[in-house]
Amino acid sequence: MAKIDFGGVVEEVITRDEFSLDKAREVLKDEKIAVLGYGVQGPGQALNMRDNGLDVIVGQREGTESYERAKKDGFVPGKSLFPLKEAAEMATIIMYLVSDAGQVATWPEVSSGLHPGDALYFSHGFSIVFKEQTGVIPPDFVDVIMVAPKGSGRTVRSNFLKGSGINSSFAVYQDYTGRAEQRAIALGIAIGSGYLFPTTFEKEVYSDLVGERGVLMGCLAGVMEAQYEILRKHGHSPSEAFNETVEELTQSLIKMVAEKGMDWMFSNCSTTAQRGALDWKDRFKSAVMPVFDELYKSVESGNETRIVLEANSRPDYRERLQRELDEIRNSEMWRAGAAVRSLRPENRTE
Repeated sequence: MAKIDFGGVVEEVITRDEFSLDKAREVLKDEKIAVLGYGVQGPGQALNMRDNGLDVIVGQREGTESYERAKKDGFVPGKSLFPLKEAAEMATIIMYLVSDAGQVATWPEVSSGLHPGDALYFSHGFSIVFKEQTGVIPPDFVDVIMVAPKGSGRTVRSNFLKGSGINSSFAVYQDYTGRAEQRAIALGIAIGSGYLFPTTFEKEVYSDLVGERGVLMGCLAGVMEAQYEILRKHGHSPSEAFNETVEELTQSLIKMVAEKGMDWMFSNCSTTAQRGALDWKDRFKSAVMPVFDELYKSVESGNETRIVLEANSRPDYRERLQRELDEIRNSEMWRAGAAVRSLRPENRTE
C-alpha cells in the first residue's frame, strides 16, 4: 500500500502502481464472476470487468428492463445471462448488486447457490451491517468482501471508458479462504477503481447513508430549493434565481473545487465573493451541524434502514417514488433548469 498524507492524517491506499491490472487478472484467473443485478452498479462493474478480460456472467430476472439492457450490452441468455439463482450456483465470486431491498427478497435463492470457498461480494454494507433487519446472514464457509465505488454506476463505466476511474473503498467482513483481501483488491482494480482505500462494512454504510442524505443529495437539494425560493420571493426571475443557485455551481465553481479544492475556487472568485463566502461559511456550518448529528444517529441506530425497507417493500413503491420525482421535476425551479440547459450552446440546434 502507498502511504498518503490526507490533511495531516496519513492513510494507506492502493493504486494501480502497487496492484496492477495484470496482478488482478492473475488473482482472478480461475474465478467465474457472477454480477447479480443489472440496475445501478451492475452494468458498469460487469462491463468493466469483461473489458478487462475476466470471466463474467450476469444474473438478472427475465422480463425486466434490466434483463433487456444486459442483452443489449452483449450478455447472451443461456451463455452469459442467467436467472439469479442459476448464476450464483455457477460462480465462484457472487457480486450481489441488486438493490438493498432486493437483497432482502432474493437472499433465500441466492444463498442456496453458495458453495464452500466462494466469495460473496457487496458494494454497500447495508445488508450485512443491518442483518437483523435484512436477514442477510452469510454462511461461515464463504469469503464476504466489499468494494464500494464512490460514485454512481454510470460514472463507474464512463470514467473507465475515459481512462480514469472512480475511487472505491474495500473491506473484508469474513475471510474463509485466506484470500479474501486479495480477491477484494483484485476486483476493485478490475472494475476500474482510481484508487482503493480500506474501510469496514460498518464505516462504509454509515458514511454512505449520511452522505446520500446529506451533502451529496438530500442537503444539496434542500439548500438549492431554499435559496431559489428566497430569491423568487424577493422578485428575482426564474432564470436569475436558477443561474445563481444551480447553473453557476454546476457549470463553473464545483469544477474548480474538483480540480484543486475549495481554496482554489475561492481564490478564483472576486474579492467580494471571497469575503462573503468566508463570513457566512461558519454560520451555515453551525446551522446544519445539529441536523447532521441527528442524521448520523438515525443511520447508526438502524432507523434509516427501517424506513428504507418499509418504503421499498410497499407494493406501490415505484408509483410513490415516481410521484415524488415528478414533483421535483415539475417544480418551477427545475422547469427553469430544463429551460436553462436547453440554452447551453452544446444543446442548441441551428
